[in-house]
Amino acid sequence: SSRAPAISVSAETCIPAGLRLGPVPGIFKLGKYLSDRREPGPKKKVFLWAVPPVFQVRMVRGELVDEAGSSALEWIGLIRAARNSQEQTLEAVADLPGGQIFYRALRDVQPGEELTVWYSNPLAQWFDIPVTATPTHDEKGEERYICWYCWRTFKYPNSLKAHVHFHCALSHGRPFLHHD
Repeated sequence: SSRAPAISVSAETCIPAGLRLGPVPGIFKLGKYLSDRREPGPKKKVFLWAVPPVFQVRMVRGELVDEAGSSALEWIGLIRAARNSQEQTLEAVADLPGGQIFYRALRDVQPGEELTVWYSNPLAQWFDIPVTATPTHDEKGEERYICWYCWRTFKYPNSLKAHVHFHCALSHGRPFLHHD
């Protein structure tokens, strides 16, 4: 099945660590369409206004807005799933199991940097998403992640985790088996 190019959401100004965005609307399926590849696509910029000496979020009716004045509810679902912890800028969190889901900045996100998100460990456990993935090395010495159910190979750990949870026909909904 073909999909439209992914939209990337990036910061227009610095987003401070700890800032919460959300709640995330709709059915939460973070990572369902995650792939090892990044296809270029349209970009959307998110504004925060810096007013020295503190950051103030440009608020409209109590919400962070994008360059067109659209609320987070309209674009938060466009934030891509992070393939690994190195590219992750946000984590998905909930105040209580089964509660509303928010995205929290893990660190200061710099202007121009893409926003990418992955599950916090408690939220991953709540959704039965694997929390860890152990790499192996291929014949070229490059890290790879292998599904222990169907033996499909992935370049990034979160691609494997998403595959096991959403797509692996052989996992049959069983929790992820950790093999060293």
